Amino acid sequence: MSAVLVAAFKDHVAADDVRTALVKEGFPTDRVELTSSEELGQVNLVPREGVDEKLTEYFRKLLQRGAPDGGERWVSLFQRAVLDGKAVVAVQPRGDLETQRALQLLDQGGPVELQNQTLEHAAAARETPIFTWMGKVLAAPGAPDTTGLARLP
Repeated sequence: MSAVLVAAFKDHVAADDVRTALVKEGFPTDRVELTSSEELGQVNLVPREGVDEKLTEYFRKLLQRGAPDGGERWVSLFQRAVLDGKAVVAVQPRGDLETQRALQLLDQGGPVELQNQTLEHAAAARETPIFTWMGKVLAAPGAPDTTGLARLP
């Protein structure tokens, strides 16, 4: 299973700089996606009525791998970030080397921390988390965990 790394940035320009850095580094354009209110990208292809519904469905599909609840907490946070004027970059690296380089580039871009106090944290059905933060970058299943905690499944 391949990893998905997702990070939110303060605005479209910051996220576009990160996307450009990833592509210049050799990541194929079909594995690097930027989503913002200025550039919805793949979100435009989602068959839903409103932008908020399209964003929800897009992030749900992007983050669904391995998550028992589809990663709904993260879906909501990233959807809200885009609606609030932030921008999100998602990259799908292949292997540990690409993952480490993608994490470095995402981190160098200065991702913002997303918080939502209204979301509840439910007890996990398993000890190893489905999603984890690596700095301020969300890593979905398949990414090596550089936090020193248990590895993702």
